[in-house]
Amino acid sequence: MTRTAFFISDGTGITAETLGRSLLSQFENIEFNQITKPYIDTLEKAHALVELIESTAERDGVQPIVIDTIVDQTVRNIVAKANAFQIDIFSTFLAPLEDELETHSTYTVGRTHAIGQDDVYMHRIEAVNFALDNDDGARTYQYEEADIILVGVSRCGKTPTSLYLALQFGIRAANYPLTDDDLDDNGSLSLPASLMKHRHKLFGLTIDIRRLTAIRTERRPDSRYCSMDQCMREVEQAEALYRRHGIPFIDTTRFSIEEISTRMMNETGLQRRFSPR
Repeated sequence: MTRTAFFISDGTGITAETLGRSLLSQFENIEFNQITKPYIDTLEKAHALVELIESTAERDGVQPIVIDTIVDQTVRNIVAKANAFQIDIFSTFLAPLEDELETHSTYTVGRTHAIGQDDVYMHRIEAVNFALDNDDGARTYQYEEADIILVGVSRCGKTPTSLYLALQFGIRAANYPLTDDDLDDNGSLSLPASLMKHRHKLFGLTIDIRRLTAIRTERRPDSRYCSMDQCMREVEQAEALYRRHGIPFIDTTRFSIEEISTRMMNETGLQRRFSPR
């Protein structure tokens, strides 16, 4: 079964999309055509959106699902006329909260993802810049400033995880690629000197060998880099390195970046950082 789902907002649409995707993911037997429509903040845009929803309902032969965080009541009234199954996130949750808190919400567009406090916003940007500056073993002299250092073989998910930790949690994450020079065939499995003194900050990533082979083949087909034997050797030695030095690690094969980062935060005890150092 296939259904169309709209995530609608008069702001960025991030909240509607995030919560909407989370809800729809619980229905594994249904394939959803997901459409995000941010900044529906004028009457003209609202009417155009209604036409799109109506045409979608006619094409699909079933009502689309509309999940929205529209604050403007005039815009909301227009969208509400569309032939759709509608879930209004704000009214669903804000009304009970207003009763409990005995006060009215400000109903302000974009509060969740606005810049807000400048120091909070700038700290997130600094964390992202740190992750970019310290990607793939660059600037190891800055590791004193890192909250965590991700290690793993090439293409196991270090860079996107570092960036997500920075943007979502304000964590200063560096990452270091384990290469043939680090994964020594003689069995010594020594940590690189640049990592040894920061061993308490290290967190390892590993990955299924077949998955790694597939990812590397897309990047460099028909090369030693993507061969099954090379991938197997690197992954096995990386995991042996983690075990020898007591480095915690996680298999990234079946986890999203969000899950990897959250599990990592939980296991290391790192806390979200939203204040400048």
